[in-house]
Amino acid sequence: MSENSSAREKVTVRLKSAYGFGSVAFGVVDNGFSYFLLLFYSQVIGLDARLVGIAITTALVFDALSDPVVGYWSDNLRSRWGRRHPFMYVSAVPVALSYFLLWTPPSDLSDTSMFWYLLVLAVFIRTFITLYETPSTALAPELTADYHDRSSLLSFRYFFGWTSGIAMSAMMFMVIFPSQATEANPDGRFNPGSYEIFGIVASVLLFVSILVSSLGTHSRIPHLNIPSASRRMTIATVFKEIFETLANRSFLALFVGALLGAVAAGLGTALTFYFYTYFWEFSSTETGIIMVGLFLSALIGPALAPVVTRAIGKKRGAMVTGLVAFVGAPLPILLRLMGVLPENGTPFVFWFVFTAQVIDVGLIICFQILFSSMIADLVEQAELKTGRRSEGVFFSTVTFVRKSVQGLGLMMASLVLYLADFQAGAAVEEVSEQTIWRLGAYYVPLILALYLGMMGVISMYRLGEDDHENNLRELAARRAEA
Repeated sequence: MSENSSAREKVTVRLKSAYGFGSVAFGVVDNGFSYFLLLFYSQVIGLDARLVGIAITTALVFDALSDPVVGYWSDNLRSRWGRRHPFMYVSAVPVALSYFLLWTPPSDLSDTSMFWYLLVLAVFIRTFITLYETPSTALAPELTADYHDRSSLLSFRYFFGWTSGIAMSAMMFMVIFPSQATEANPDGRFNPGSYEIFGIVASVLLFVSILVSSLGTHSRIPHLNIPSASRRMTIATVFKEIFETLANRSFLALFVGALLGAVAAGLGTALTFYFYTYFWEFSSTETGIIMVGLFLSALIGPALAPVVTRAIGKKRGAMVTGLVAFVGAPLPILLRLMGVLPENGTPFVFWFVFTAQVIDVGLIICFQILFSSMIADLVEQAELKTGRRSEGVFFSTVTFVRKSVQGLGLMMASLVLYLADFQAGAAVEEVSEQTIWRLGAYYVPLILALYLGMMGVISMYRLGEDDHENNLRELAARRAEA
């Protein structure tokens, strides 16, 4: 195996931008699945929220199973376009086309047929976005081995991923929903035409993002690592090599932490617009303003992560920013349940929620960047042990656990709605105060327990900057001897 010739070079802003822009694809898909899909199919189409939750969860499980397969495959693929880029190019058209169809279901389907329509398309989309996202993300440890530059590189990735998702949400609430209001349906949030426009715009962005990032990093293919020596591949060999790669205490801490965090994220994102719409009674414009405000979060997080890395290191930085962010996330809801905040409709309530969201999401983005950078640093440690470069295995395993259990969070969200006695298709004025209070009362302790458990597990991560530099020196020495 050859050494990555650019591993110790600083990555240019142009290359960081090309690599980062690729996350627009995942950001758009994840935004739709996390925030709008449950709302669209349950409150607009009228499909039972539990059936929607089952369909999305099942799709996530199928998607999760493909992650380690694609990750391992992309680690070992031999082609004139390297290990990663063939997967990235082939995914562009299927992802864009199927995502458009997801938001334009036929209007004459029965509940059973609608369930299967949603399930099949969700599985298809999730599988092909994995075919792109896993190899694309795995480029990070190959583009640079520098401890600090990895956090900077991944900051670009998260900046574009978050801003694309935020932009889609802001566009929905500020432009599309208001424009689709009619006399028969004065609230555009419940008009199917809104989501058809969303599907068109999102599909174009998906196609452009995948191609721009693939072409923008294509020139680096000769400088990237090549697979390990050819060997006879059997199922037993594959599982043996994956287990050898991942048998690491620090990785286990991140793995379990990702599991708990994914459940919490699935729960929180699925209910976000329920809280905006029903709990806080924000209008489409007010919700859009919050979405626009989150652009500040997308600047705060990526700007903060490299600074935190240099000041206190990745693990300590992740622990500090994570604890503040995750404890503070449900704070406005808790204060409302305690009767501390004024009634809905007062300017103070809106701006309090707005400010809390901007700060909290900024810290969460910073935490996510540091978390991913901690994973990237495990690649060299594993290479010392196994002799193989396994970027795809590491990143795909984390996304595997995230996807396979994030659906549990969505199922929890569906259960919270059921326990709170939320009726499908209910308008804001049709939901009782008791239902609203139960929504918050079930949500707050559940989300806090998941996030605090995650932080406790991540505290067992043990790889610091000095350890990383020692790993790089030892690898360089081995390659010199070879």
